[in-house]
Amino acid sequence: MDEMIESVGIDLVEVKRIEKILKKWGEKFTGRVFSEGEIIYCSKKAYPSIHYAARFAVKEAFLKCLGVGIGGGIALKDIEVHNSDDGRPELHLHRNAKHILKDRGITGTYVSISHTNHYATAIVIFEGGFGSK
Repeated sequence: MDEMIESVGIDLVEVKRIEKILKKWGEKFTGRVFSEGEIIYCSKKAYPSIHYAARFAVKEAFLKCLGVGIGGGIALKDIEVHNSDDGRPELHLHRNAKHILKDRGITGTYVSISHTNHYATAIVIFEGGFGSK
């Protein structure tokens, strides 16, 4: 079966927006949106808000790939970003996020992240077999 790109999602997040949310809501926000591993990773950084913003952008880009928004049946915590041994970001999906992709015939996910002190952006690509939907 030939694999092909099924969908692409992209998102851009203002770091200051995430920084304000972190100051106001703290663990209430991070615990609802990010996995334990993501929280540990981001909190160890010199400027955690940049890394939280980047991971938030990934979650939004993932939902755009699916064509749903926040509240569309997938908990943001179930879209988890890890870094591979060589530093590449990878998606680790849980619960409904994992099941929906399987049901749609998505066989691969790809993610790229970039950030500055002011903005974080992410792109997510879904790959699947031709005619797998």
